[in-house]
Amino acid sequence: MCVPDCEAAVAFYRDVLGMRVLSPPYVMAGDAIRDDMGQLVSDPSMKAAIVGFDDDGDRVLEVIEYLGVAGGDQRNAAALTDHGLSHIGLICEDLDATRARLEANGVRFLVDGIADVARVRTTWFVDPWGVVFILVEKSKPERPYFAQWA
Repeated sequence: MCVPDCEAAVAFYRDVLGMRVLSPPYVMAGDAIRDDMGQLVSDPSMKAAIVGFDDDGDRVLEVIEYLGVAGGDQRNAAALTDHGLSHIGLICEDLDATRARLEANGVRFLVDGIADVARVRTTWFVDPWGVVFILVEKSKPERPYFAQWA
């Protein structure tokens, strides 16, 4: 996810959401990154980091600040129903406690409470950069998220 300040984003995801810093912020520039994405961004250079949760393997968030390129803030104007990526889902064990902890840390929630839908409990929030998240508590923790009805 693209952010205006990699260090601030890593601090938010670590300190507020409880993610672990798997790869701390570092600058990527030069031939290797140009070969990778030079056709997407002219002469790319970036500060990048990776955050995730313990025991989640490859389910991570890449946090990227493009250096020397002015980014836009269009995501804040996007509607949840716009085509493309709309939100990121996070599974939690205790939705009430998680929401209370995030609210105490100043996280802005998009809905007033917690809903019971499709055998899960949900609530929605937004990070400081406009990325929408849904927190999900499964009714049957031993089953995958998509198999709560089984």
